[in-house]
Amino acid sequence: MISFFEASLKQLSIHHTGNKLLEEYYKLSDAPLKIDDEVLGNLLMQYFLKPFEKVNEVYRFYHPNDNLELNEVFHFVHEIFENNELFHEDSQQLAKHLYDVANHPKIKSGELYVAYFEKVQIEGEQLDVVGVFKSETKDTYLKVYPEQDGFNVSYEQEAISINKLDKGCLIFNVDKEEGYKVVVLDQSKSSNDSAVYWKDEFLKLKIRNDSYNQTSNVLGVYKNFVTQKLDDDYEISKADKIDLLNRSMKYFKEKETFDIEEFGNEVIGNAEGIESFKNYKKNYEQEYESPIADNFEIAESAVKKQARAYKSVLKLDKNFHIYIHGNKDMIEKGYDDDKSMNFYKVYFREEE
Repeated sequence: MISFFEASLKQLSIHHTGNKLLEEYYKLSDAPLKIDDEVLGNLLMQYFLKPFEKVNEVYRFYHPNDNLELNEVFHFVHEIFENNELFHEDSQQLAKHLYDVANHPKIKSGELYVAYFEKVQIEGEQLDVVGVFKSETKDTYLKVYPEQDGFNVSYEQEAISINKLDKGCLIFNVDKEEGYKVVVLDQSKSSNDSAVYWKDEFLKLKIRNDSYNQTSNVLGVYKNFVTQKLDDDYEISKADKIDLLNRSMKYFKEKETFDIEEFGNEVIGNAEGIESFKNYKKNYEQEYESPIADNFEIAESAVKKQARAYKSVLKLDKNFHIYIHGNKDMIEKGYDDDKSMNFYKVYFREEE
């Protein structure tokens, strides 16, 4: 969805932010970085932009008081878009703001990069972009080089891999009144405060409520409904659960638009189950304050991503895995009294 084959890096400022809970400090540079080396410029473009090539979710800036100007990152980025002469000054303010919100002892110190790009493409439109990135992970690299009649080896510690961007966001100069278009990246593996501060505390983002998000949410809600909620209300086998998931994925792959009534009739198939799903969806919307329309265009990219999480494997002890892709009537479950064990009977026409 994001491409940068015509993009160019126009400005870059680098600062350092520590963790004030650990009595670390921030250090601001006095001026933007001058990039005269073409190879270095290309490496920086790869480091900053390539990780976003497969990012699909688009976010918006927001503030809990519904006043966008109170969102610090929105405010400073808006100033940069309006007056590029303020770029470095506002990059310093962004570094200070990041330092102020780093309120967890496990938040790592690192370099903060603020960049200005031209001609970055999102959803078919080329736009100016402010990028904000943070590097936290450092590596040691070996360098082998010729020396006399052989080779020698040196190393560099505390170096940054151009293939490991820790945190970043791209803010596109469009839809200002709605909070811009923003894509975000955070490689943190944990879900504690040290991981969520980038998106929630520093940037303050909410997901854009478009077809991608609607598609992804419905598939996610339906998966949780089948795998978790149905057990509370019905006795349902794992094979039947897999069949329900397969039918929903088939619906989303074949249809261009989602209609909740059509989906309920074609996928769930009984009135009680349909009503239970609608209530489950409604509770999700209220709990997460994320409304999902009853009708919307299906985003193919969201379907592909969710398909990876839809499991069609029936695991039987540690002996067998049965992959169920089609008609559930071709598999029957039973119980063998003599062996005191469950069994499945599988019907097929040809063996491959």
